[in-house]
Amino acid sequence: MNKSLAFLKMLLMVIIAVISVGPILWMVTGSLRPYQELFKYTSTLNIHLLVPVELTLRNFHNVIFSERNPFLRYIGNTFVVASAVTVMVLLINSMAAFAFAKLRFRIKPALFALFMSAMIIPAEVTLVPNYLLMHDLGWLNSYKALIVPSMLSVFGIFMLRQFFAEIPNEMIEAARIDGAGLPRTFISIVLPAAVPALITLGLMTFLGNWDSYLWPLIVINDQKMQMIQVAISAFSSTEGTDWSKVLAANTLSTVPILFLFLFLQRYYIQGITMSGIKG
Repeated sequence: MNKSLAFLKMLLMVIIAVISVGPILWMVTGSLRPYQELFKYTSTLNIHLLVPVELTLRNFHNVIFSERNPFLRYIGNTFVVASAVTVMVLLINSMAAFAFAKLRFRIKPALFALFMSAMIIPAEVTLVPNYLLMHDLGWLNSYKALIVPSMLSVFGIFMLRQFFAEIPNEMIEAARIDGAGLPRTFISIVLPAAVPALITLGLMTFLGNWDSYLWPLIVINDQKMQMIQVAISAFSSTEGTDWSKVLAANTLSTVPILFLFLFLQRYYIQGITMSGIKG
């Protein structure tokens, strides 16, 4: 009975894995096909559904060296913005989370409840106010409009607070007795103990900004400053219906995130587990 149950669990996991990975494999193999072959084998189940008959790298060449859409420039723009937002999110949100977790002040419960209430507000509701604010500040069509509004993450504060709350108060009190001030205690005691949670939040933040589409589309008009997801959309429209090139562009945009996640997945899983977030 136990063997049968273990087999069913393994079979279910394999089915879920195939469903999850299947579209990614089709995207990668589709980027290696000429356009004429892309939809030729989609109506039947055979090996050529995933294995190209005519293997080609021309789609990647056309995407990378496109004069109309400098794809490498878009990747660079996105990397700069996502990295800057990630650094600022880790810095600002870790300090706020430490204050909510370990410091005592009169309005802390009410202030934390106010922060948490912001999580139920859909992001689309804040698009117009944020756009008007960026317009009044003169930040439209600049990287500041992409970086500054994303520096605060209510979810990030909540996640790090859950993690910081598990750090024994005795460690912080011992550091204070030894003469360490609050900033030194935070840097030398709290942050090193929270590395998995920080990496988890950093990975989530970087991925969210890497895949950002709607906000860059609204605040950036200069094509040379555009982010990668908006660039892929523009690429597909300017290149007509050549979906092989679109798949190649999506594959190129996925590779950095894939390698980043594979390198940091151990810390990501540990951070999710230790921060008390379930789901």
